[in-house]
Amino acid sequence: MAPHFDHPGEQAAQDPVRLLEIRDTPLSIDEVFRAVGDDATGGTTLFVGTVRNHDGGADVESLGYSCHPTAEAEMRRVAERVVAKYPVRALAAVHRVGDLAVGDLAVVVAVSCPHRGEAFEACRMLIDDLKHEVPIWKHQTFADGSEEWVGAC
Repeated sequence: MAPHFDHPGEQAAQDPVRLLEIRDTPLSIDEVFRAVGDDATGGTTLFVGTVRNHDGGADVESLGYSCHPTAEAEMRRVAERVVAKYPVRALAAVHRVGDLAVGDLAVVVAVSCPHRGEAFEACRMLIDDLKHEVPIWKHQTFADGSEEWVGAC
């Protein structure tokens, strides 16, 4: 028997984008998780990106993120595209800019949908498209003194 979705909770929420922000202060997993809470949600997927101690075979000494003034508007465009494709009940994304240390949270995104499969797919699209399309740049300094700019988060 094919699923029949008559209940309003099976549909996308009227305004599912709950939190989109780029900030220079520490990020909170709890804040993002709370932002996507919804009683009609059957699945919530959360992705946390952290600063790692290596990249491309080299030890990372320090890292900083900067962004273009249009970055939040681009985040919204990405979020709205995810919402248009999946039955998103709630969506949130925050990205850090400024100087970060190894282990710091760089990005936290979450998506809640009626079912887990949709939540996984929508969250994957959100973080992947955010990384490829939002103008946020990473500047890494390595232990050997070399440095590198990476074109997107």
